[in-house]
Amino acid sequence: ALADLSEHCTVIVIAGNHDSAVRLGYGSPLFRSGVHVVTNVESVGTPISLAKDDVSVRVYPIPFLDPDFARSALAPGEEPLARSHESVMSAAMQRVRNDLAICDEPVNATIVMAHAFVIGGAQTDSERDISVGGVESIPAQVFSGVDYVALGHLHGPQRLEAPGVAAIRYSGSPLRYSFSEADHKKSVTLFDVTAQGVSEPTTRLLDQPRGMAVLTGPFAEILDPRQVSDHSDDWVRIIVTDPARPDQLNQRIRDVYPHALSILHQPPALDPIAAELPASVQRLDPVALSEAFISEVTNAPATDSESQLLRDVYETVRVEVDR
Repeated sequence: ALADLSEHCTVIVIAGNHDSAVRLGYGSPLFRSGVHVVTNVESVGTPISLAKDDVSVRVYPIPFLDPDFARSALAPGEEPLARSHESVMSAAMQRVRNDLAICDEPVNATIVMAHAFVIGGAQTDSERDISVGGVESIPAQVFSGVDYVALGHLHGPQRLEAPGVAAIRYSGSPLRYSFSEADHKKSVTLFDVTAQGVSEPTTRLLDQPRGMAVLTGPFAEILDPRQVSDHSDDWVRIIVTDPARPDQLNQRIRDVYPHALSILHQPPALDPIAAELPASVQRLDPVALSEAFISEVTNAPATDSESQLLRDVYETVRVEVDR
């Protein structure tokens, strides 16, 4: 698909936090002309120049910046930058502005591509945590000085506002990646660049391979022919709420919902606090969950040193997994 697309237009790809930058960038020198795969922190601030019909564009790709690695690579001197996403992205954008300042060619538009959680965006449970030291977000104002900012990380299409930036958009993922996205209308964001600059972005909806739904209720209701008719071809998560687990639950569900991806039995909890526990636990990050466990078994909150140790271990493991 990438090769086919590159026959019609230039394709620029950046590494995200789900990607291994090393693996994604391994074959980049071998990609055909018209496909640019940007994974290197050192390349930040180097534009990809495009031109057609006397209209020129400078695109600045910024791959996902892990502060633990980027804070030294992007530092203007020997002293590393502060260990935060805002700090490293600010340094990356300063490189972009520095390059624009010395550009002696006419440019109709400057576009930044970046993978980050920018303040103002709404998350789903599909996006992997990218926090470092508990700080994950970046103010939109960091991207001032360019005409358009194309963002990745959040899976829903969103528009953000910031002084000094004409447009900031999350195009969102082209496919639904979790049931929290069941109601998402997936799309791509399109805009034109003319001699006057960037046009107002528009969206084009994307067809999905299947519908997606979460069905919750008593077993008899789940198997109701009208319900089955509506969702038999969908990817579904089934949550059965009968007090007792029905016999052959999984098989009977799959007989009528062949694309069921998750089948759960969740009887009503007698304890209202217990009923709320699973959702509250899911919202905790691993460090907060570990701190809650320490508090539960020791009857005392985690000490500062214990919390810091947990945070250090978690971030070390997270970085190793992402490599």
